[in-house]
Amino acid sequence: MSNPDEAATHNGDAGPSATAFTPPAYVENPTPALGFGVSSITRRWKREDLFNKGSLIARGFAFLLSLLSFIITASNKHGDWRNFDNYEEYRYLLAIAILSTLYTGIQALIHVNALWNVKQILNQRISAMVDFVGDQVMSYLLISSVSAAIPLTNRMREGQDNAFTDSSASAISMSFFAFLTLAISAVVSGYKLSTQSYI
Repeated sequence: MSNPDEAATHNGDAGPSATAFTPPAYVENPTPALGFGVSSITRRWKREDLFNKGSLIARGFAFLLSLLSFIITASNKHGDWRNFDNYEEYRYLLAIAILSTLYTGIQALIHVNALWNVKQILNQRISAMVDFVGDQVMSYLLISSVSAAIPLTNRMREGQDNAFTDSSASAISMSFFAFLTLAISAVVSGYKLSTQSYI
């Protein structure tokens, strides 16, 4: 007498043992959908690229504004008491404008090199730290030079408003706007520093 399972198999009817095994779905750690990891990586790359370009633009504006402040202050010589080098506040404003011009110019060149070339001058983590600390220090120096020069300029403009005081006010404004752009760059640098892996 034949076995009923063998007869079912011979007749072409698949028995319960012939069905395909389907493993149970893992509820705690499901397998991500195809392409999910790739899209998050591309979003991260786009965000990093946006921050790099934004930081470069901010540094470029800071360089331009610092250079304008430097040129306006250095050329503010109208004879007698209307020379910038007679006043300590304006000499300080000029010195910080020169430092800011050098710093932002060098940083802009480094960032252009990093965007166009694969090889970077500094390690990425060290570069993020230098950007953050440098932006913070230069921002504080710019705002301190502006706050030192404003009271003197206001006192002079109360007594007499002329080309000397107008040029001084222009240089102060350029330094203040350079401070704002460097402050924005410092925020971006802080974000980039916080996303670095230290492992």
